[in-house]
Amino acid sequence: MSILKQRAIRLANSSYVQKDALPSRFKPGRQGGNYTPAIASYIGLSAISLSGFFIALLVNLFFRQTAEADINTYPLGSSISLTADEAYRFVLAVLILIYGVAAVYSFWREERRKQFLSRVPFRFVIGLALSLWDILGTKLLLLPQPFFPGPSRIIESFLMEGDYILQNTLYSLRLFTVGFTLGVAFGVGTGILIGWFPKIYYWVYPVLKITGVIPAVAWMPFALTLLPTPFWAAAFLIVICAWFPVAFLTAQGIASTPKINFEVAQTLGAKTPYLVLHVAIPHAMPQIFTGISSANGFAFTTLVMSEMLGQPGGLGYYINASKVWSAYYKVFAAIIVMAVLFSAIMKVIGAIQSRVLRWQRGLVK
Repeated sequence: MSILKQRAIRLANSSYVQKDALPSRFKPGRQGGNYTPAIASYIGLSAISLSGFFIALLVNLFFRQTAEADINTYPLGSSISLTADEAYRFVLAVLILIYGVAAVYSFWREERRKQFLSRVPFRFVIGLALSLWDILGTKLLLLPQPFFPGPSRIIESFLMEGDYILQNTLYSLRLFTVGFTLGVAFGVGTGILIGWFPKIYYWVYPVLKITGVIPAVAWMPFALTLLPTPFWAAAFLIVICAWFPVAFLTAQGIASTPKINFEVAQTLGAKTPYLVLHVAIPHAMPQIFTGISSANGFAFTTLVMSEMLGQPGGLGYYINASKVWSAYYKVFAAIIVMAVLFSAIMKVIGAIQSRVLRWQRGLVK
């Protein structure tokens, strides 16, 4: 596997494929230039990247089902119905299509090409892992049941309760958005005050250090007692766990602004509001986004825990209810949704950070 990865890295750094000259140089009949090996290598590595999912698809199609299993058909609309295995094959086919399109799209830009090729071994191993999981968890049922269901069984939960899973996902997303947004806003505001005003630093910073290390879930009894609804109690917990890292790192960023930056701005007539908004905060932006990224993980963990402890909905609630009935395939389905949702949130935060900190391009690794 290391040889495959080294080959992918060599091709990604290859000078065979030029960023802007590819379309004209690959025209039929072009003489000279050693471009064909680069194209062949890229196609070969892309095929290897997809072959793991092809193997998983073939295993599900042709590996014999020796263990007893119920085969149920679920309607999708008025004219389409699928079994769990058919739905799993459809998911694999969609993954193959997505990565195939990504391979073609990434070929024409060097940065995307490097990124795509760097993940070739990972995608291949994921496909093999799905094949092994399907054999042990579905075809032979060698894994302890019902704790480790096969992939098709997990897909079946979406066929059975797709609308209900979506409903709980939207509840979690709404709760997370409210709590995380308020937590980040309060954290940035508190951090600016602590970092800029020495008296506020003197009184508030020790409180921040003491309360910040207390797990947010420990405040659950007080939140349920003092706040009117379970929703706002859970939102309060998310606010607390997001507030601490954002406030702490924002204060550090404001306080570490070089003094010479303020002196230069003051010689040009800048007043305090300008110094805060246009000197201190821009300097603290990298630390602020570091705090936001850290707070995102803490807030998501608190979200799931709070939903398990007293919410009328959400993915944590869905996991808890499924566990009671030993429907662990539904638990895995909710975990997959959580992973996708968390990755999407991280992508959004990363896109905002890349836009705000675009001046860092080429300056930091």
